[in-house]
Amino acid sequence: MIGVIGIVISLLLLMYLAYRGWSIILLAPILACFAAAFALLEGGEFHLMATYTETFMPNLAGYIKSNFPMFMLGAVFGKVMDLSGSANAIAEFITEKIGRGKEMWAIVLSCAVITYGGVSLFVAAFAIYPIGAALFREADLPKRLLPPAIALGAFTFTMTALPGTPQIQNAIPMTYFGTDAFAAPILGIVAALIMLFGGMFWLTSRLKKAKANGEGYGNHPNENLKVMDPSKLPPFSTSIIPIIVVIAANFAFSKWVLPAGDSSYLEEGYGTTFGSVVGTWSLVIALIIGIVLVVIFNFKRFENGVVDSLKEGVNGSLLAVMNTASEVGYGNVIKSLAGFAIVASGMLSISSNPLIGEAIASSVLAGITGSASGGLSIALATFAEGFMETAAAAGISPEVLHRVAAVACGGLDTLPHNGAVITLLAVTGMTHKQCYVNIGMCTVVIPTIACIAIIILGSMGIA
Repeated sequence: MIGVIGIVISLLLLMYLAYRGWSIILLAPILACFAAAFALLEGGEFHLMATYTETFMPNLAGYIKSNFPMFMLGAVFGKVMDLSGSANAIAEFITEKIGRGKEMWAIVLSCAVITYGGVSLFVAAFAIYPIGAALFREADLPKRLLPPAIALGAFTFTMTALPGTPQIQNAIPMTYFGTDAFAAPILGIVAALIMLFGGMFWLTSRLKKAKANGEGYGNHPNENLKVMDPSKLPPFSTSIIPIIVVIAANFAFSKWVLPAGDSSYLEEGYGTTFGSVVGTWSLVIALIIGIVLVVIFNFKRFENGVVDSLKEGVNGSLLAVMNTASEVGYGNVIKSLAGFAIVASGMLSISSNPLIGEAIASSVLAGITGSASGGLSIALATFAEGFMETAAAAGISPEVLHRVAAVACGGLDTLPHNGAVITLLAVTGMTHKQCYVNIGMCTVVIPTIACIAIIILGSMGIA
């Protein structure tokens, strides 16, 4: 029990200090070792340096190894879209066609399209931010509402709820329940609608209040975004083509082009499988093509030259990937502790309804690890077989288990210490204090309400 107390104290400190602006790169290893040290109070063993170098660091390094290309190229793509004027051109077009007053909808739906098209939510943050900043600046909307809008579009309904979404959170349950990406489509659509319209209701109400108080975009001297004369912007057609190509190329390479080749060499020479790398490879190739197209279409528009523009993008990716990787290292240290097993098993005794037990396990473990996919993977690896048995006895289909698990992991995952939240704030140059209440409403509170709704419907046999 003392070990559980250590985990709780560590997690609360991590969330509080992250909210207060402390570096997660510094906090994560310290508080991970702090939680592990509670083993001494139970008469167990604790090895400070081994915990740091043999548990925390390998998991941090493993995350960087798997995801740094995605972070780097996503940041470069966002930066060249900004410096070329393409982001401003898209923002001008959206403002003209959709009309003023719809900027919030434009950002949320843009993020939704990109992530539902298969592009990682981290890349969506990099790519949409310069467009969103241009839109919000032009309309004089509070910038503090931009990160919540991006989070709503990228971190919620397209990540876990919409049937067929290619995001990893929707793919993980397939392995355990024998389902496909379109499992329980009615529940998925219901959850998605609650998240989308609930989130938009909240954000538009906050926007109206801010306008009534005379709040505008604000002064952000460290923003480092380019503002161009509208008469010098590139055409909308050449500005939007790279984004469309990234989505289309990502889909084509992952579904047709790469699978058509011989991948047997991966197992023989590299000790991995094609399935574990095809998603990353497809996105890397798609982003490279997108970056090349932006450069070709706008070569003369880069005032400081293409090389410096690419360098800015690369530099911008380093802090983002290190923040998220540190959170992954923290979560894996916590996962290795005896107290964690007590927490995990204790959640199953809360309810005899397998959907409630599954939702609590997925969401709480995602909150502890700071990762939706991480918490979901742990929950299903530990309890999936038991969930299947109790669900079968209750007449609940595996498809319902799939959708509830996916939606549930997208609840507590975005607490203040979450890697995606920290990355989003770093990319946009904002702070927890400025933005987190609204981010939390859109990514924690409302998705939890959506999960409760589909648990009720799923228990009634609706799928």
